Amino acid sequence: MKNYLILAASSGKNLELANKIKEHATNDKTSFEVVDLEGLALPLYSPNAEKSGIPENASELATKLIKASGLIFLSPEYNGSTAPLFNNTIAWISRTGDDWREAFNDKVTVVGTHSGGGGHQVLSHMQDQLSYVGCNVIGRKILTSYAKELNLESLDDVLNRLYKLS
Repeated sequence: MKNYLILAASSGKNLELANKIKEHATNDKTSFEVVDLEGLALPLYSPNAEKSGIPENASELATKLIKASGLIFLSPEYNGSTAPLFNNTIAWISRTGDDWREAFNDKVTVVGTHSGGGGHQVLSHMQDQLSYVGCNVIGRKILTSYAKELNLESLDDVLNRLYKLS
């Protein structure tokens, strides 16, 4: 059975979206786990903060990422970019092992958002950043907003691509 992580960089609409995806996608050949990044309560990353050690939650999440068959990252759009929580989590994960890309290398990844705005900027920024750390980001995205609900046909297409490539 393949296992996938859905990582939500907000405890609001993007976490709701993560749970909808999990409910729709889980079947007898796949399992999905939703990770509420806000619930991890990681401190703000800085070299000084790292002197106190890597937070246990960051190390545990890195292990989950390494073991996952594929990833789905969801983030709201903040000022035309990703949520600070998204960036902070990536920073901590990149510091958990000897190879800073270990948790991301070759992971087939989907990016998505529930955005109050257009959402296209955050999708672009997530794709750039996740590609940089080693993920293989699928070209098709998940985009919802207050005016645009989750399209299940589109979601099925994205998930089928994730399954096929992972």
